[in-house]
Amino acid sequence: MFSMSNTNVNKEVKMEDIVSLCKRRGFIFQGSEIYGGLAGTFDYGPYGVALKRNIENAWRKRFIVDREDIYEVNADILMSPKAWEASGHVAGFADPLTECDKCKRRFRRDHIDGDKCPECKVGNLGETRNFNMMFKTQVGAMEDSSSTVYLRPETAGGMFVNFKNIMDSLHPKLPFGMAQIGKAFRNEITPRDFVFRLREMEQMEIEYFINPADWEEKFAELQKEFKSFMLDIGLDENKIHEVEIGDEDRAHYSKRTIDFEYDFPIGQKELAGLAYRGEFDLKSHQEYSKVNLEYMDEETKTKFLPHVIEPSIGVERSVLAVLSTAYIEEDISEAKDGSDVRVVLKLKNNIAPVKICVSPLLKNKEILTDKAREIYKTLKSEFGAVMYDDNGNIGKRYRRQDEIGTPYCVVVDFETIESDNSVGVRDRDTMQQERVKIDELSEYFAKKLKI
Repeated sequence: MFSMSNTNVNKEVKMEDIVSLCKRRGFIFQGSEIYGGLAGTFDYGPYGVALKRNIENAWRKRFIVDREDIYEVNADILMSPKAWEASGHVAGFADPLTECDKCKRRFRRDHIDGDKCPECKVGNLGETRNFNMMFKTQVGAMEDSSSTVYLRPETAGGMFVNFKNIMDSLHPKLPFGMAQIGKAFRNEITPRDFVFRLREMEQMEIEYFINPADWEEKFAELQKEFKSFMLDIGLDENKIHEVEIGDEDRAHYSKRTIDFEYDFPIGQKELAGLAYRGEFDLKSHQEYSKVNLEYMDEETKTKFLPHVIEPSIGVERSVLAVLSTAYIEEDISEAKDGSDVRVVLKLKNNIAPVKICVSPLLKNKEILTDKAREIYKTLKSEFGAVMYDDNGNIGKRYRRQDEIGTPYCVVVDFETIESDNSVGVRDRDTMQQERVKIDELSEYFAKKLKI
């Protein structure tokens, strides 16, 4: 066994690097690709699904599993249109739209400088008007205004309309939260930048209900914990920017909002938000539904509408942030396969799609493949995210697993069979290899993966 020194190549990660890696390694594909694609839609392959799930599970662990005061719900995508009237989405969920007078292409006005069309370069952009981003559909057999519903533009609405159900069934005391991971749909005028701006997305949101007297304390607590979650999934603390939103840019109901922006390959952009929404949501739903949503404080014997703090983060933007942070190119000019540059995803162990890859040194030697299969089945039963790989030579397998982000590769070689019943274990980040006894592998990986 051998090890190689490695040096990071001084290269700025570009979006095309991430897109190329995602395509060739089965993370993310263009939606409807064989038909030319559909803008703003992307499909997740096996490793993308696993990465996304691991990020979601890290969020669940921090905000739900490790706490006693936040309850997970799963509200339906379709809701009564009255709920979106109450929240203000029907009247005000809009982006500024403009159209070229020549090619008739439409654009978000706030994304364009000047009055010339960025597409045809000839036409002029017309008057700006508001474009409601909610997707409309119909329920039932009739297609008239009475059957109109919307695909939800955010997951928060389903939590607010279930506030009374949680109060009546679980009887929680303030402060407490409701959490949800789910789909949201926005008819973006110009979706762009890979999975950064989409028409169909997933959100991880919490509505944390509090006594208004405690909002500053609870806001600070969630602010700290929200950032800690970002570090949990491997984001670079130096690339996280907490941006205080000024009075003129905040929503009318918000007393304080912080945007967590991140240094993506496309620049510093919004990743997540933390907003103090006051009593706006419960008050609006109480007025529209005519249902009392007040909370009874048993100690003071007073009723009031709780205020809410909302931490919200996009799943796809989290995936993009993780990939762009983990993507590294290293100079390994002394590698035996002749490569000069190694592409590797240095993902944290807890979110890597595959934790361990097991391989025989040669795939046509039954004595090696039988032992490798035996080890693979044992490790898979214990650690789950384990794969078997005998495609190509061992060097190509290492490159493939590096790009997938697999932390450890186990190789069964002739020394395993003929000598000491040990295997070679290769570390992804250092490329160093060590011998580990087969009967000690489970304990070895339990420590390495901290399971």
